[in-house]
Amino acid sequence: MPDPQPPTTPNANPGPVLHEDRLDYTPVPRSVAIARNRTARLIREWGYPNLAGDAALVTTELMTNALLHGSLRDRLIVVRLATTATALRVEVSDPRGERQPCPRRATDEDQFGRGLLLVGVLTDGWGVGPRVGAGKTVWARWSLGLTLCNSHPLADTREGQEWR
Repeated sequence: MPDPQPPTTPNANPGPVLHEDRLDYTPVPRSVAIARNRTARLIREWGYPNLAGDAALVTTELMTNALLHGSLRDRLIVVRLATTATALRVEVSDPRGERQPCPRRATDEDQFGRGLLLVGVLTDGWGVGPRVGAGKTVWARWSLGLTLCNSHPLADTREGQEWR
């Protein structure tokens, strides 16, 4: 099985932004919980309660990575949340552009190394790009459009067909 690689580009032209939030965080552990709770609250308020938990968990993973691998003293970590008619996007920007995220295969004994794999499973896509100024932005995206019945992973199973 090849090593997982992140997608490198987001969806092109997702449309006008309907909701947006941006907040700067100091690079301290307490900021992770604050960003997680803010993400969950805003996503629920914006009308997507079914995505609030996943978005909060992904924000936690990306913030933790930024804190551990991308932070510099006295340089802020920025979290941006945005929705369009078709997508929800979470972005975490840090000042260390030379330290790119690299998903890896964790062993059974590893205590770390599964966060980006989790992000890949919980989202419809993720990637990394340059931060305005200096640094990088790691983003994750969820589609908000309708999913057709036959595109669901269970649609071809006996259980999935019973619900049609």
